[in-house]
Amino acid sequence: MPQDLFQSPDYYLLDELLTDEHKMVRDSVRAYVKKEITPDIETYAQKAEFPTHVIKGLGALGCFGPTVPAEYGGGGLDYISYGLMMQELERGDSGIRSTASVQGSLVMFPIYAYGSEAQKRKYLPKLATGEYMGCFGLTEPNHGSDPGSMQTNIREDGDHVVLNGAKMWISNAPFADIAVVWAKDAAGVVRGVIVERGMEGFTTPETHGKWSLRASATGELVFDNVRVPKDHILPGVQGLKGPLSCLTKARFGIAWGAVGAAMDCYDTALRYSKERIQFGKAIGAFQLQQKKLAEMITEITKAQLLNWRLGILMNEGKATPAQVSMAKRNGCEIAAGIAREARQVLGGMGITGEFSIMRHMMNLESVITYEGTHDIHLLITGMDVTGFNAFN
Repeated sequence: MPQDLFQSPDYYLLDELLTDEHKMVRDSVRAYVKKEITPDIETYAQKAEFPTHVIKGLGALGCFGPTVPAEYGGGGLDYISYGLMMQELERGDSGIRSTASVQGSLVMFPIYAYGSEAQKRKYLPKLATGEYMGCFGLTEPNHGSDPGSMQTNIREDGDHVVLNGAKMWISNAPFADIAVVWAKDAAGVVRGVIVERGMEGFTTPETHGKWSLRASATGELVFDNVRVPKDHILPGVQGLKGPLSCLTKARFGIAWGAVGAAMDCYDTALRYSKERIQFGKAIGAFQLQQKKLAEMITEITKAQLLNWRLGILMNEGKATPAQVSMAKRNGCEIAAGIAREARQVLGGMGITGEFSIMRHMMNLESVITYEGTHDIHLLITGMDVTGFNAFN
């Protein structure tokens, strides 16, 4: 079993910008990842299996809904704490961070922000501990980047609504106890509905054959005349504002998480460059290897500063969805590039499960795509700075 020797890069002394609470939260999650995640995550990735035994530990650590108020079971923490948690979890594996992101930002957040008091009391405390696990149903087989064209729908039937349709590429779906599903009503208005496992006509077939996010459970949500009580509809929001606001919260976590994966790849490559001897000296002494490492730490440092500033804006309620898009896109781009460069530093050893780099590289190919593709986030920034909508 490989030993986790990770040392976090902090080239610009960002720790001096963090509070004691921030550092305590980060260090707690880092210690948990070193003890519970990295020792056997390669085995789970090779088996294409999610390590369900970590769920209770993540809940106990406060990784589910860390920004949700304590009265509902959340951590009541700020957004920098949330970001640092996601950074450390994805340093371990993108699939573990995805599970936490979905639970907190895509399931707990909409229930807290748009749910009734009864819904909050019923679901949030159990979601916070991991007793309940949730998933988020927006993407459909024929509608990904254009969620406004969704076909999943609800129609009224007395004190229930009848839900029909399908969602795909849903993290946590195979084991989720509840799903926050977005569907159109008879007037074509998007509504959020809480669907519970066990409701007749609701199934969650698992997605197999993935080359990426292999240690994450992915599946579909299929609704065949599922009768859902009307009191399961989120009363506080209508339209695409609901799901898009959830994605903004999750994308913030992804921006930090992707940098965590980049940090792990850089740290692995740096250590290897000092130990691998070729032509009579460590390969880290050669100019081309130093170029790779210098560019990696430069991009990591820039991304760390971007994320920290975005966290401040989130805490102050000033951050815009476009700013979050920029950070998500940047984090994914630099992380994918760093993973590829780090793999080259390790040569052939870089493709083996003895090191984390190839797993990160494959995972990041999904992270680049989900919750807004790389190109879509680029166009969001373009629209924000020019005022012209290139989507139409």
